[in-house]
Amino acid sequence: MQLRPYRSALYVPGSKPRAIDKARGLACDAILFDLEDAVAPDEKDRARATLATALAEGGFGRRARIVRINGADSPWGGADLAALPDLACDAVLLPKVSGPGDLDAAAARTELPLWAMIETPAGVLAAPEICGHPRLQGIVLGSNDLVGDLGARSRPDRLPLMLSLQLCLLAARAAGVVALDGVYNAFRDADGFAAECAQGRDLGFDGKSLIHPDQIAEANAAFAPSIAEIALARRQIAAHRAAEADGQGVAVVDGRIVENLHVAAARALLARAEAIAEL
Repeated sequence: MQLRPYRSALYVPGSKPRAIDKARGLACDAILFDLEDAVAPDEKDRARATLATALAEGGFGRRARIVRINGADSPWGGADLAALPDLACDAVLLPKVSGPGDLDAAAARTELPLWAMIETPAGVLAAPEICGHPRLQGIVLGSNDLVGDLGARSRPDRLPLMLSLQLCLLAARAAGVVALDGVYNAFRDADGFAAECAQGRDLGFDGKSLIHPDQIAEANAAFAPSIAEIALARRQIAAHRAAEADGQGVAVVDGRIVENLHVAAARALLARAEAIAEL
């Protein structure tokens, strides 16, 4: 099970030295250094060199450093893959992954852990195979592209995306990899963003990909165990331990049965809280 928190994963353009430098002091759990969508075609080569220099300088603390490269079918994907040995990062994020073959091609070119953007209908339908790839560490939902490919309408409740979100999450959980929810575009809409964070957390995502630093605090709070959840977990563990000492297989906390499965979930929650506290 992943103990490193991924509550907040901020996209940062690889072509913007000032944005990269600012990211060194932000409270996000991961930085998604972007060489793809956030970089104009005539800036690709310069962005690659700029990012290599910044990563070599370091200063990003315990934040996960993940580089999103251009697709293999683009004019820049090959150069991005060739540059990976010179990028001091923790993982590489591949765009528009439609099947495990896309991961095989990248795995043959780098030793870095792989992440996959799932942002097409083909990617959603192949999510179990993608998440089961031996080199895969996590997935990021590309909800904007997915809405477009589906011909769906964006809604606050994300009803048109719900099946896709859950299929990807099921695949990630079955394979034991990290699952990050898609971005929320209206970064000045604090209430809407909070609601979508709560929905993503309730579904089971580990965190959310972000487009603006102002979204970090809310994502960190939403995807972290609350004080009440931590207190309940401790009481469940203690009650179950006391019940076992009395020869009982189950305990009761707040009028609810506590069995082994609840204790396992409580211990996982406390481990996640401890990992966050160590940041």
